Amino acid sequence: MYAIVDVKDKQFKVREGDTLYVPFHSEAEADQQLTLDRVLLVSDGDGDATIGTPTVADATVTARVLEHVKGDKVLVFKKKRRKRYRVKRGHRQQYTQIEIESLNVNGETGSAESEASDTDPADEPVEA
Repeated sequence: MYAIVDVKDKQFKVREGDTLYVPFHSEAEADQQLTLDRVLLVSDGDGDATIGTPTVADATVTARVLEHVKGDKVLVFKKKRRKRYRVKRGHRQQYTQIEIESLNVNGETGSAESEASDTDPADEPVEA
């Protein structure tokens, strides 16, 4: 089971147990639980997908904040030839590292283990 989630206008494909770097959440502390409610699509992995208009009703993703980190440095270098003008600046974008704990659809936690236990063994074909 996976979902497409909108986090601060960026879209991420998430599964349970995934670790992501999302745009910086200044209000979130380390080891705090976040609820992401802008779920755009939910798929059970068998080809059945629920597409939201614009979001899927009653679908949320629960995540835990691991830490706040900075991305790689991006150098910005400006130069005008023959004018002795050179400016070198750098920037490091801030990100929040989160771990996806659960995908909730219609108030139920959707996971591969619970879906597998819902199937009846008598319905599965027997190989001879």
